[in-house]
Amino acid sequence: MKIVCLDAATLGDYDLSVFEQLGSLQIYTTTDKEQVIERLKDADVAMINKVIIDKDVMDACRNLKLILETATGVNNIDLAYAKEKGIIVKNAVGYSTMSVVQHTFALLFAFLNQIVYYDKWSKEGKWCDSPIFADFSRVLNTLSGKKHGIIGLGTIGKEVARISKSFGAEIYYYSTSGANKNADFIHLELEDLLKTCDIISIHAPLNEKTKDLLTFEELKLLKANAILINVGRGGIINENDLAKIIDEKNIRVGLDVLEFEPMVKNHPLLSIKNKENLIITPHIAWASKEALNALMDMVYDNLKEWIENGK
Repeated sequence: MKIVCLDAATLGDYDLSVFEQLGSLQIYTTTDKEQVIERLKDADVAMINKVIIDKDVMDACRNLKLILETATGVNNIDLAYAKEKGIIVKNAVGYSTMSVVQHTFALLFAFLNQIVYYDKWSKEGKWCDSPIFADFSRVLNTLSGKKHGIIGLGTIGKEVARISKSFGAEIYYYSTSGANKNADFIHLELEDLLKTCDIISIHAPLNEKTKDLLTFEELKLLKANAILINVGRGGIINENDLAKIIDEKNIRVGLDVLEFEPMVKNHPLLSIKNKENLIITPHIAWASKEALNALMDMVYDNLKEWIENGK
C-alpha cells in the first residue's frame, strides 16, 4: 500500500515515519496544484491538509482509495464525487479545542494587560528612566465585570464562554447557525451584541451565513476600546473595512485567521496607523504541540481502521 503525504509542511515538525508501519510512505513538503496528479498517480492513500482533491484528480489517480484529511474541514475535497468513486474520506475532529481556546485568551490578555506596549516600553529602556517602580502611561483592565460576546457557540465558543465566566465576565452570544442555544448565557442578535459587549470573540465556521458577517456597518457599532478577536475563519470580518475602522475608531483587534492565507503582500492591515491596536498571528491557534500530536494520532487511527475494517 502506498501512502503519499502532499503537504507535510503544514504539520510542523511531526515525525511521519510512524506511518511506515502501515505502508510505503512518500512525503512531500508542499505540493502545487500542477503536481498533485503526478504525485498521487500510484497512491492508495492521500494524506492532505489544504491540497485540493477534485474530480480531475480522482479520475486520474485510479488507485486512490482513501483520503486522509489532516484537519477538520474537508472543503478542499469534492466529497460528492469521492463517494461516487467509492473513495473514503476521513478527517479529524476536536483535536485543537483547548489550543484555540488558550490562544483566544492569549490575544485577549495581551490587550487587557497592555503586554505588547509594556514589553516594547521596557526594552527601550524607559523603565530605567522611571522615577517610580511602576508605570501608568497605559490603562490596564481586568476581565472581571466585562461583557464578553461570543459569535459562534460551538465546542470552542462554549469553552471560551465557560473560562471567561470563571474570570468574572458576563457572557452573551450570537449563534451564527441559529441552532446553538444555551440557557447559561444571554442570547443577543448580532447588532445588539456588537453594541453591548466590551469583548467580542469569533469562533464560527466560514459559510454563506458568516461570509462578511462584520463589514464597516457592523464594525462601527463596536464600543470605544472594544476588543475584537477572530480565531474562527478569515472572511467572517471584511478586512478592508476592518483596516478602515481601526484608524477611525479606538478598537483593539486580535486576528489568527485571514481571508487569504498566507497573508497577501500589501494587505490593507499592514498599512494601518494604529498598529498598537492590532495583533496578528499566522493561523497558529490550533498548532500547539499537544494538538498536533492529537491530530496525527487521529489520522493514524483513521488509516488503521480503514486497513482493518475497510471504513
